[in-house]
Amino acid sequence: MTIAVDHVKLGRGKAVAAVLRLDRPDSLNAIDWEMLRALDAALDEVEADADVRAVLVTGNGRAFSAGGDLKGYVKLQKDPVKFPQFVADLHRIFGRLRTIKVPAIALVNGVTAAGGLELLLNCDFTLVARSARIGDGHLNFGQMGGGGVLTLLPRAIGRERAMELIVTGRFLSSDECVAWGLANRVVDDEHLLDEGLELAKGIAAKSPLAVANAKEVLHSVWADNGSVEAGLRFERERDAYYCLTSHDAPEGLVAFGEKRAPRFKGR
Repeated sequence: MTIAVDHVKLGRGKAVAAVLRLDRPDSLNAIDWEMLRALDAALDEVEADADVRAVLVTGNGRAFSAGGDLKGYVKLQKDPVKFPQFVADLHRIFGRLRTIKVPAIALVNGVTAAGGLELLLNCDFTLVARSARIGDGHLNFGQMGGGGVLTLLPRAIGRERAMELIVTGRFLSSDECVAWGLANRVVDDEHLLDEGLELAKGIAAKSPLAVANAKEVLHSVWADNGSVEAGLRFERERDAYYCLTSHDAPEGLVAFGEKRAPRFKGR
């Protein structure tokens, strides 16, 4: 199996974090069709488990992911049917991290390039190990971005910085990743997973229904890149529906008034 899956309890309740580890360390977690299918299956499990409150994505070994499997591309890129299908599958499966109801957190533990960068760009936020380095790198090997970097990277860090990373092929240090808006914060290597689990624990204390709604609205407005007016209308309508129909919204208010921890039910 090219994806190792662990479920880590988050406190005393049933809530867990699903830790998905890319598990091809000998190839720096190069992304091939087998890994994509394993990630797809792992995300099926996440979506079917109501106890999962966050997904943490990281890599085993020295890399988060160095990108696509270039050795496999030698044959795959000669196939006019299979290669476009592989890229389409990559878009769909990576994109599931943006559409699942729980936050997806990238824990970048090492070298990250090309497809690895595209993977983290589909996560909701990123913690980066101090020793990690992140870049695009497609052009370094005569490739071009096709898995989402040309669309998602400018939205994340701005057109000018995205263009610089793409055409120079250089890698950012962990501190630069934060300064450029590519990561939320730098974490000492040995504390990367613990910091990710601490984030997940805080998320698990929230209403899972409210978290899911907030994530969907944020991603939808961001992806559509439409008018402020349209975004505000969507946000207003979803907020009203949630507050008027859910158990968790009034429960949070009652708990505040009674000075106790809320008992959210995710409905």
